[in-house]
Amino acid sequence: MLAVAFATVELMTTDPLRAVPASTLIELAGRRPALDYYLVRPQVPAAQAEGIVVEEFTRDHDFTTTGLDSAGWTPDTGWWSSASLSRDLRTDPELRARATPTSRREAEGIYRAWTGEHLPDETALRTYFLDHQPIASAPPLRLGPAQPPAGFQERRVYRVLFAKDLRPEQVASLRAIWQTPVGGTSAAAASGHLEQHGDQLTWDLRRVGHTLAWCLDVTALLTTDGTETVGTTLSQLTDVLRQHGLIPVTTERFS
Repeated sequence: MLAVAFATVELMTTDPLRAVPASTLIELAGRRPALDYYLVRPQVPAAQAEGIVVEEFTRDHDFTTTGLDSAGWTPDTGWWSSASLSRDLRTDPELRARATPTSRREAEGIYRAWTGEHLPDETALRTYFLDHQPIASAPPLRLGPAQPPAGFQERRVYRVLFAKDLRPEQVASLRAIWQTPVGGTSAAAASGHLEQHGDQLTWDLRRVGHTLAWCLDVTALLTTDGTETVGTTLSQLTDVLRQHGLIPVTTERFS
């Protein structure tokens, strides 16, 4: 049972120096994102979810990840916060297999079925974030040319790491959504591009490492300060991959 697994997690309350929440950064860019929701089920296939996890990354000014806030809920224990749970969602194969990214609407349905009440709104849910998980960050590594191509002010390269795996039909769905060219020379499983206000962004989805993991490499060529274009695009691409079953781990910057 999930309640038993959760009971092994040490509950701690800490208040470290935090980075700016991703919600604040995106709000400045004109779009406030929803929190990330996960359902956790027993090992029995298709069984009803027995717990909900709600998360939000904190990010630096350039949208690289600096930490993660989370809260879990089970019918027996109510709401509580533990950084260990979010780590285990990404590193423990058994728990990772039982966790499924979901929408707030579906989480509301599960919560109402158990309690007969409405799921708290996102302002209230953030008050349960009591155990912050810092994520180490470093100055951007320089990969590729130091100077942007002619006509651009800046070149940025990001990598978003994900846990879990994708089925072939999910990869095919991403290729269709992003209009990945057929028969191209790219080694990526799926790729896409965007041009907006003179900025150009391209991205490639690849499998990485020797475990079930994926990464999304995003290159931004900017004619503007990049805040709105980069922040919104990274958020939307990450959300699309969550909708296809992947669990985001961190966002790094390479230039």
